[in-house]
Amino acid sequence: MEGTGLVDLRSDTVTKPTAAMRRAMAEAEVGDDVYGEDPTVNALQNAFAERVGMEAALFVPSGTMGNQVALRLLTRPGETVVAGRRQHVVIYENGGGGRNAAIQFHTVADDDGTLDPAEVGWAREAAEHHHPRPGLVCVENTHMPADGAPWPLERLQAVHRAAGELPVHMDGARLFHAEVATGTPAAVYSAEVTTVMCCLSKGLAAPVGSLLAGPADVMAAARGERQRLGGGMRQAGVIAAAGLVALRQMVDRLADDHRRARRLAEAVADRWPGVADPDRVRTNIVTFSHADPPALLEHLRSEGILAGTIAPGVVRLVTHVDVDDDGVERAAKALATSP
Repeated sequence: MEGTGLVDLRSDTVTKPTAAMRRAMAEAEVGDDVYGEDPTVNALQNAFAERVGMEAALFVPSGTMGNQVALRLLTRPGETVVAGRRQHVVIYENGGGGRNAAIQFHTVADDDGTLDPAEVGWAREAAEHHHPRPGLVCVENTHMPADGAPWPLERLQAVHRAAGELPVHMDGARLFHAEVATGTPAAVYSAEVTTVMCCLSKGLAAPVGSLLAGPADVMAAARGERQRLGGGMRQAGVIAAAGLVALRQMVDRLADDHRRARRLAEAVADRWPGVADPDRVRTNIVTFSHADPPALLEHLRSEGILAGTIAPGVVRLVTHVDVDDDGVERAAKALATSP
C-alpha cells in the first residue's frame, strides 16, 4: 500500500484478485460442477491434488467447509477429535464440529503450534479407561495463533506415528506458507496425513475458495458431504480460474510476506520489549499481548493502519501481497508511537 491509503494488516483474506486472476476469471471455460462438468474446476482440483501428492481433491467455498467436510468424513458421531486448543477447527468455526459432525474435541496444548505426540497417545489409551474414543487427529499448518508457526516435519511424523490407526487431517489453510518458510514441499507434509485442506484466499490472493484433498474414495464421498453443507457451486470455474493462477503464480512470493512480518515483529518488540519474539515469526503473522487492544487499534487506525484481534488481549498483524515495504514501514512507525 502506498501513499495515504490504508495499510490493512487485519488478515491475508482482504487481498484483491490480481490482474492475471481477473483475466482468467473473465475467460474461464465453465460447466456445471455439481455434475462434475466444469473443466476449470476439474483442472484446479487435479493441479492441487498433484501439488500435495494426493489422489484427488475437491473445490469448496471456504476453508471452514473443507475442515467440516473432513470431520464428517473421518469421524463417527460421539467420537472425539484430538486437536490443539487454539486451532481454527476448535475455536474459529462457530462450534461447527459439534453441530455438523456430532463430535467433541479433546484439546491439548499447542503453545508452539504443534501437538505433543505423547498427548495423542494418551488420548488413544484413555479410551480403554472409559474415556470417549478418539476418531481423528487434527493439526494446523501453519498454526495461526502461534505466530503462523510452520510444523517441523519430524514433529508431524511423530504425531502421525502416535495416531496409530486413527486418520489425521491437516488444516493447511496456509500450507504453502509452511512450504516456503521451511523448504519442505507441501506433498511431503501431506504424506503424513489422510486429508489436507488449503485456502486459496489466504495469502495466495484468490477471491474465494479452498481445496480438500485425500484418497480418491474419500474425495468421492466428500462430494456428498459438500452437497449436504450447501457447497455445490454450479459454474464455479469462474472462481476456480483465479485459484489456478494463485497456485501457479502466488506461492514463491510468500517469502516477501514472511520478511515483512519479521520487520513488524521487530517493531513490536522495540515498542514493548518481551511482548513479541521476532525469531518466532517465520511466516506472515505476528501476534502479541496488549493491555488495551481497542486503544491500540484506534491509534493505529488514526495513522492509517488496520489491525485486528484474535482473542481477549491478543492483537494480530498479517502481511500479504497488498502490503508492500512502504506500508510495513508506515505500520512500524505507527507502532513506535502506540499507547
